[in-house]
Amino acid sequence: MKIISIDPYKDYSEAILEAVEVLNKGGVVVYPTDTVYCLGANACEARAVEQVFKIKNRPLSKPIPIIARNMKWVKELAFIPEKLEAKLDYIWPGSTTIILPKRDVVPSVVTAGNQNVGMRIPDFLFVDKLLGKFGYPLTATSANVSGWELRNNPAVIAEDFKGKIWKPDLILDVGVLPPSRPATILDLSTIKPKILRVGPSKPQQLMKLLEI
Repeated sequence: MKIISIDPYKDYSEAILEAVEVLNKGGVVVYPTDTVYCLGANACEARAVEQVFKIKNRPLSKPIPIIARNMKWVKELAFIPEKLEAKLDYIWPGSTTIILPKRDVVPSVVTAGNQNVGMRIPDFLFVDKLLGKFGYPLTATSANVSGWELRNNPAVIAEDFKGKIWKPDLILDVGVLPPSRPATILDLSTIKPKILRVGPSKPQQLMKLLEI
């Protein structure tokens, strides 16, 4: 388990390239987002996603959210009702995970066999650059063992996985992130939109979607 310390205000292209190399081999990286540190693997590669479940000790019956770089990616991964597409501009990029009917490119292990997938577009330059260089969506489950507290400190994350059989291959350390709640979850897979979890999203953004 390698740790790379990164100054987000300086050139971190080499760190991005090393992370992409790990991901291309089916590995798992810990990376920062606009909410918490997450466990990232190629969300379109079933075997890579399975590694995330093992590292997190997460039951396969619990789906994992994913992140996309932009709306073009989202439309390649899920079906978006035409009347909703413009309204999503009020939500993304940001800290809201939206549940949508998935396309076949998303492996069933990601969604625990369900036909819907939860995804979001983070509002975080580092993630945008990582996704842009990698070219595939990433799993976006928090970088902690299931049942443990959320982690915003990469040093604590490294200690959590120290000595474990299953652990991340690489930790991208940009320092301690500000305290944050998990992303809001908005279900748009049904006729009537539903808020399943309230996080740091702005209420007025969600209300625009719920007005449908």
